[in-house]
Amino acid sequence: MKALDIVVLGASGFVGQHLLPRLRTDGHRILALSRCLDRHHTLLRTPGVTWRSLDVYDRDALTAAMRGADAVINLVGILNEKGRDGHGFERAHVDLTANVIAAAKAAGVPRLLQMSALNAGRGKSHYLRTRGEAEARVKASGLDWTIFQPSVIFGPGDGLFNRFAGLLRPLPCLPLACADTKFAPVYVGDVVEAFARALARADSVGQNYELYGPRVLSLRDIVKQTAKSLHRRRLVISLPDALARLQAFCCDFVPGKPFSGDNYKSLQTDSVGGVDGLFRLGITPRDPVDFVDAIVARSSRQRRLDSDRRPR
Repeated sequence: MKALDIVVLGASGFVGQHLLPRLRTDGHRILALSRCLDRHHTLLRTPGVTWRSLDVYDRDALTAAMRGADAVINLVGILNEKGRDGHGFERAHVDLTANVIAAAKAAGVPRLLQMSALNAGRGKSHYLRTRGEAEARVKASGLDWTIFQPSVIFGPGDGLFNRFAGLLRPLPCLPLACADTKFAPVYVGDVVEAFARALARADSVGQNYELYGPRVLSLRDIVKQTAKSLHRRRLVISLPDALARLQAFCCDFVPGKPFSGDNYKSLQTDSVGGVDGLFRLGITPRDPVDFVDAIVARSSRQRRLDSDRRPR
C-alpha cells in the first residue's frame, strides 16, 4: 500500500496513542490534531507524527488542516458529560462528526474512518443514541466511509482493568451496579490493526466492523479477574436494580463521574457483538485474560512512579 497523508482527531486518547505508531509502521504521514497539547508532552516526541493545536470545532481551521490529506480518522468520543441532558454527547459525537464531514468535503478528502461503539443507536443512553446519530451522518456523507464498532477496549493504559484496579486497591469490597452485563473486551492492538488494514483495503469502504474479543465476560467477571491480578481478595457486591440506579444518580454529582446515570442506561444492553469484524479483516483477536496481569502490573508501577514524583 502506498503511504498516505492522514489527519487524526482524538489522537491523544487511549486508542490514538496506540494507533499512531501502527500507522507509522505502514509509512503513513500523520497530522495529529489536539486542543490540549500542553497536557501531552510525551506524545509530541512520537516519531513521524506532526502535532498541531487546533479547535476541531472551528470548521475553517479544520478544513485548512485537512487540505492535501488522503484520509481522516475521527477517534473523538466521551463516556460521560459534565451535565445530564445529553448536550455534551451531542457536541462530542454528532456536532463534531458533522463538522469533520463538512471539512473533509471542503478540503477534498475522500476517505473517512469513524470510531463508534457496539450497540450504537440502541438503548436509552445519550452515549449510544448520539453514537448512532453520528453513524447516520457518516453513512449519508457521500464520503468513502468505514465505521468501527468496538466492545469495551482493553490494553496498557486502558480505562477498564486500570479503573477497577484503582478502585479495588483501597476498598475491601466493591458494590457493583449492572454486574451481570456482558462484554466481549477487545484488545487495543487488534482495534488499531483493524484501522490499519481497513485503510489498505478498497472493500472496507461502506462497511461497519464490529470489533470484539473471543471471551465473553460479565462486569462481575472483569472485576474479579482484576482483583485476582492484584493478588487481593475482594468482595464484589452485586447491587439490585434500585440501588444501582441510586448509585448512578449519586455518582452523577461526583467529580470525575466514576459512574453515571447514562453509564447505567448503556449497561442495560450487553456489548458482545454478532458479526465478527476482526475475522472479516483477517485478525485473530487476543484474549483479555492473557493480558490482565501485565496491565495491572504496569498500572501499579505507574502509580509508584507518580508517587515518587510528587513533591515531599
